[in-house]
Amino acid sequence: MKIIDKKGNWIEITDLIKAIQQIDWYKEYQHNPPTETDKERQDYWADMHEKLKKEKSINN
Repeated sequence: MKIIDKKGNWIEITDLIKAIQQIDWYKEYQHNPPTETDKERQDYWADMHEKLKKEKSINN
C-alpha cells in the first residue's frame, strides 16, 4: 500500500503492523539533549502513525 506523508511524498508500506510498531517508537523519540528539529520530527511521525492506524481500521 502507499500513503502520502505530511510533506506530500508517497510512502510505500509493505508491512502495516510492523510500520505502526516502528512509528510508535519514532513519534516519541527525542535526542538527548533535545535538538531544534525534535518537535518537527515527532509531529511528522505522529501524523504518519494516525494515517496508518486509520488504514488498519479500514482494512480490518
